Amino acid sequence: MKPALLVIDMQNDYLYEKRKPKFSYDTPALVASVNKLIHKYHDDGCDVIYIRHIIQNLPTNRLLFGFSIASTEGAELYSGLDIVSDFCFDKLFGDALTNKELLAMVQKKGYDTLHICGLDECGCVASTALGASKRGFCAKIIRNGTTSVFPDKKIEKVRKKLEKAGVTFIDVL
Repeated sequence: MKPALLVIDMQNDYLYEKRKPKFSYDTPALVASVNKLIHKYHDDGCDVIYIRHIIQNLPTNRLLFGFSIASTEGAELYSGLDIVSDFCFDKLFGDALTNKELLAMVQKKGYDTLHICGLDECGCVASTALGASKRGFCAKIIRNGTTSVFPDKKIEKVRKKLEKAGVTFIDVL
């Protein structure tokens, strides 16, 4: 069975020019890497699944978070991201597999391995990888398709936790 590629949180609020300063990702480099992965996996016959982090559009959430708010331009997939499938799922929590429809699809299609890229290595990418491992799936984080705004100490701590849970890191060329 071929793996599925999960593209996590490649949304406007994290990547476009109007984003908050704390999301200091190198948008051109990350998007180029992720788009290359999208086409490689698609060309190899693998499913490409897009995940959006969505926060309810409530006044308190707009004040507390101010990003990924449902029904806003910022919550949409980044315009520079290449879309090769209709598989797009929203999540309310860090672990994408908490979305019951996504989990059902992954189980129904029988993926044995989930390759994960996108944002953020110490956030939703890590949460999804841990969630996959906990549910018995093999989870692999693609180093050259993932980045983080967190300090190196936090990144190393998260990587150790992931490795302890059986998550591996790979480079895909």
